[in-house]
Amino acid sequence: MNVKTVLLVEDDPADARLIQRAFDRTEGQVAVLRLQNGDDAVDYLQGTPPFDNRALHPMPHIHVLDIKLPRRAGLEVLQWIRTRTTDLRLLPVVMLTSSRHSVDINRAYTLGANSYLAKPESSDQLLSVIGTLKNYWLLMNQNPAIPGTA
Repeated sequence: MNVKTVLLVEDDPADARLIQRAFDRTEGQVAVLRLQNGDDAVDYLQGTPPFDNRALHPMPHIHVLDIKLPRRAGLEVLQWIRTRTTDLRLLPVVMLTSSRHSVDINRAYTLGANSYLAKPESSDQLLSVIGTLKNYWLLMNQNPAIPGTA
């Protein structure tokens, strides 16, 4: 079975640990690469140093992105992805955030989010959400061919 790569951009260490644990506890092999801010996410996706070695920093199969991030907000990262003239704009992006505000939800979809998930209140609920996300986006969904993904 091929290992699927998830690029998680989450600045809250506690949330990141819970999300990582949830991915680890669900079926299927997944490598979760975590970044803490939007600028690093853009650098990673562009392959800008220190992320230029794709053997160490592979292109993700899916991008899980929080909205409120330091340096560059998640919606700005999403907008940057969707305005690329390369295959990168095809990358599935799932917003996973605490915001349940309709303005944020609508803006994310307007900018091209593939999915918008509100972070649940409990770790058990988060495990269920991440399990569903993983099953759908990494096991069942047919993702586009993006250079650098296996």
